[in-house]
Amino acid sequence: MAKIKLTKTELKKQKDALKRYIHFLPTLLLKKQQLQLEVQKIHRAMEEVRRGKEYFRAVVYKWVDVFAEKTGIEKLIKIKEIITTAGNIAGVDIPVFEKVDFEETEYDLAKTPLWVDYGIEALKKMMVFNAKIRIFKRQDELIREELRITTQRVNLFEKVKIPEARENIRRIHIYLGDMQTAAVVTGKIAKDKIEKKQAKQVAA
Repeated sequence: MAKIKLTKTELKKQKDALKRYIHFLPTLLLKKQQLQLEVQKIHRAMEEVRRGKEYFRAVVYKWVDVFAEKTGIEKLIKIKEIITTAGNIAGVDIPVFEKVDFEETEYDLAKTPLWVDYGIEALKKMMVFNAKIRIFKRQDELIREELRITTQRVNLFEKVKIPEARENIRRIHIYLGDMQTAAVVTGKIAKDKIEKKQAKQVAA
């Protein structure tokens, strides 16, 4: 614990600090709770996308054997850009998935199997699933980092700053009380000496 001045000025400073800590702690606790809820919400949303992806994968696997044909379909489609918008959760800026822009290579319809069109759409859908999961993971990282910082602040206030300020106030109160008692005792002693001196002078 840092050394403090045992004065009335310091007492006021410590009381003001304690008041601030107590005032801001509920806000930090509320933010912590909100961030925890948002993490849960993100995880639920991500799990829903994962289930959708797995279901779609199971459907695709029913005809996926055709992919064994060497058509080079993977070269016909790729992600150009994942488009996101800006979102904000409890003061944290996060990316929000909007859409995926694809770059498609033209191909000769006469030389490619009929299923290629469906195959490309299936690949697109899988890429969208993966892009959404990637964005949810990024949201989770950002929210968790803010949650970590907020939790540290809550712990600092609850376990360090508030107890420390209360202890400092207690110490200053004790010291000032002792000083006041000492001053009273000193005053009484001085008064007794004066009275005795005056009594001697009267007697003389």
